[in-house]
Amino acid sequence: MSLTLIFGLYVFFLAAFTGYQVISKVPHLLHTPLMAFTNAISGISLVGSLLAAGGHYGTLSTALGAVAVLAASINVIGGFLITDRMLRMFKKKGGAR
Repeated sequence: MSLTLIFGLYVFFLAAFTGYQVISKVPHLLHTPLMAFTNAISGISLVGSLLAAGGHYGTLSTALGAVAVLAASINVIGGFLITDRMLRMFKKKGGAR
């Protein structure tokens, strides 16, 4: 195994552990704003994947960038739909605020 792959796996598992610890300690009341914030961060990954797909680095890079654009788009759109649904659950019945 190359040193770059080992370092990448180390960063991945460290990020996964940190993310799990952060999410598990957030009170339920703050899940909706946190989710909306992470959707905004996912928009940054969409921009990065667009740059990778259109960077003319090679065929493999373009294909992987296109897959990343698709995955990031699904993540952003799905996240905003779920956040919208959660926010509708907090509204009172009858249309009054």
